[in-house]
Amino acid sequence: MDMDAFYASCEVVRNPDLSGKPVIIGADPKEGKGRGVVATSSYEARKFGVRSGMPISRAYKLCPQGIYLRPDFKFYREISSEIMKILRSYSKIGEQWGLDESFLDMTQFVTNFADSVEIAQKIKDEIYAKLKLTSSIGIGPNKQVAKIASGFQKPNGLTYVPPDQVQSFLDPLSVDEIIGVGPKTKKVLNEKLQIFTIADLANYPAEKLNKMFGKMGVYLHNVARGMDNSPVQQIYKRKSLGSEVTFEEDIDNFDTIYKTLELLVDKLHKLLLSKNYLYQNIAIKIRFENFSTFTRQHRLKTPTNDKKVALQIGKQLLKEFESNPKKIRLLGFRFAELSKAKYVQKTLFD
Repeated sequence: MDMDAFYASCEVVRNPDLSGKPVIIGADPKEGKGRGVVATSSYEARKFGVRSGMPISRAYKLCPQGIYLRPDFKFYREISSEIMKILRSYSKIGEQWGLDESFLDMTQFVTNFADSVEIAQKIKDEIYAKLKLTSSIGIGPNKQVAKIASGFQKPNGLTYVPPDQVQSFLDPLSVDEIIGVGPKTKKVLNEKLQIFTIADLANYPAEKLNKMFGKMGVYLHNVARGMDNSPVQQIYKRKSLGSEVTFEEDIDNFDTIYKTLELLVDKLHKLLLSKNYLYQNIAIKIRFENFSTFTRQHRLKTPTNDKKVALQIGKQLLKEFESNPKKIRLLGFRFAELSKAKYVQKTLFD
């Protein structure tokens, strides 16, 4: 189940006057000179070419008549909570992805695919009746097929792929429909291997994919042939905590960059402690004035919640970019590979 243009749709529910208008959630465009990116956009805005992750300045050029709103995540989380309550009433075996997506394992509740289609329609109807939001649902024999199917007839779609039609459903689709195939992987598949569709991927020698991508190659080959044995995880585990800052003006002063890093680490460390998490991976993200973006990460041997360690590693990861002559547009920091702390070690003062 995937909600349709979730953030923008929530804003329409709050203000019905926005219905049918190009709503864009993200930064303030400031007449084409704004900073930051688009978080999401309504389907009316997408007709102008506005897409998630696009620089807000580019979105403004494509759709200057759009209605630009800052995201209200507190409000979105409240609505997400209501959606997930509805889903749990249909199946206790669910795996939530973000605020607006979830997998449901219906194996114990249906005897055939026709039953699952009927239940899916009931879920869609209940979400709309209670929250005035549309959703798109995909039904398939595994998570990968169901996920791809959920986006097949958006918005307000319902797509059912029976087991004997999985391959014919997947074959004509672009390789980037597969979970985990982003722009970089797609580019390698397209340009180096001449793989454009899932059928191309399924017919490509598995050993060559393995040689180029390692474990990812095995995954790609299996998915392209309709195979995915990953279970629906009943308990949602948060994998990371992150935050980003887009500067009002591009900057070239690394003292400011390091001070910004300290603020990000401090903010996220407080959240880390409040959730009783340990981290084992530190990641930074840096975007330059020409929109070239780099990420770097460091994995620790053991999990910890030490703030000084996080800041020290973050600074070490940033040092690589000090000699870059380009100005910096964005800085991000992330705690990853989170786990729950079983106890907090006392200090001498305790």
